[in-house]
Amino acid sequence: MTTSVPAPSGKAEQAETKPRERTLLQALGPGLITGAADDDPSGIATYSQVGAQFGFALLWTMLFSFPLMAAIQEICARIGRITGVGLAANLKKAYPKYVVYSVVALLCLANVFNLGADISAMGAAAQLVFRGSAVLYGALFGVLSLLLQIFVPYRKYVRYLRWLTWSLLAYLVTAFLTHVPWSVVLRSTILPAVSLDVNYLMALVGVLGTTISPYLFFWQTSEEAEEVRIHRAEQPLKKKPRQAAEHFWRIAMDTRVGMGVSNLVAFFIILTTAATLHASGTTSVIVSSADAAKALEPLAGKLAFLLFALGIIGTGLLAVPVLAGSAAYAVAELLHWPASLEHRPRRAPKFYGVLGVATIGGVGLNFLGIDPMRALFWAAVVNGVVAVPLMFLIMLMSGNSTIVGQFLLPGYLRIGGWIATAAMLLASLFFAISSVWHGAP
Repeated sequence: MTTSVPAPSGKAEQAETKPRERTLLQALGPGLITGAADDDPSGIATYSQVGAQFGFALLWTMLFSFPLMAAIQEICARIGRITGVGLAANLKKAYPKYVVYSVVALLCLANVFNLGADISAMGAAAQLVFRGSAVLYGALFGVLSLLLQIFVPYRKYVRYLRWLTWSLLAYLVTAFLTHVPWSVVLRSTILPAVSLDVNYLMALVGVLGTTISPYLFFWQTSEEAEEVRIHRAEQPLKKKPRQAAEHFWRIAMDTRVGMGVSNLVAFFIILTTAATLHASGTTSVIVSSADAAKALEPLAGKLAFLLFALGIIGTGLLAVPVLAGSAAYAVAELLHWPASLEHRPRRAPKFYGVLGVATIGGVGLNFLGIDPMRALFWAAVVNGVVAVPLMFLIMLMSGNSTIVGQFLLPGYLRIGGWIATAAMLLASLFFAISSVWHGAP
């Protein structure tokens, strides 16, 4: 149960406790960007495969995963705002070094594989629209993203990221350019059609693993801490507990809207590919998000194809800094380096060095000719290894008064967080068993 904050005693304190008037749009920030970044090109590939192979049968997963995803992300955001530091720094305070170093090392490995797959998908989508070399386009996108992170201060850059979230609308519009049996969609969303077929279960694991990912935990926690650092009037809630009501409301709204957008877009990607590719019998040729875009053209028209392809590029530009940034924040916090996207490179050279190594590493995978789907497989394996123990540690840490002080979790978040952890444990176990039984791709 959440410990209550003592009532203010003076006029100055009362003014401090009164939440500032915020519109919903003003409340949106780290949560919205985190949720939108979850629909990265590799996620689009997963949702496209699910829709093409199983039609509308897995639409219910978006309704199921939303509260779980929102709960764990809200918990991470609260930790960042309460403590004023990122997830890695808090983990280091609560657990042995070898545990935290292992988690961060696996996070970085998974992120580089994921970056490689996303950059490859962006390059392939650009090639479909503009012709030319997919590898060269991918390299240009990676370098552009890195330069923007290095030379544009956080407060300006985060505005650009927020605007990029509008690229996700491409997938909602695309759905309405196709013929959709809405009664079937409604029934499939509300009434789960569960199957014990191994391919169905693997797809279910893939959807859960795509929507609940470790890099999102690190990014949103670090961005809440970043907000504390760049606003002089604000401090960690452990030092200014009277700001808690305002910030917990903002975090809740921001996270729920962000995760809602993420799951809504994923829902429409599954819906669109189910209504076109699955309905036409195209169930086995989708191995990337670019393949999905290309396959849509003869079925849904040129406009649907263009929107789908351009959406891949937009979401990739949003996801690359989140993937690289979450790794850089984690490493820098672990090693006590200055870490802030608001700093100029000379003030945080090691932080920007990790950012650069992660991004260039992802670009380099494409020049090495590594199959992006294989890169995604290994990213999923590593994420599966790290996600469940990390979620377990986060849940324990959120109840540790040494870390969060008086701000223990309210009941709904505690229950939602543990259910999300249990769901990911089952998903990871099945993924591991199926991978051993059937072999890696």
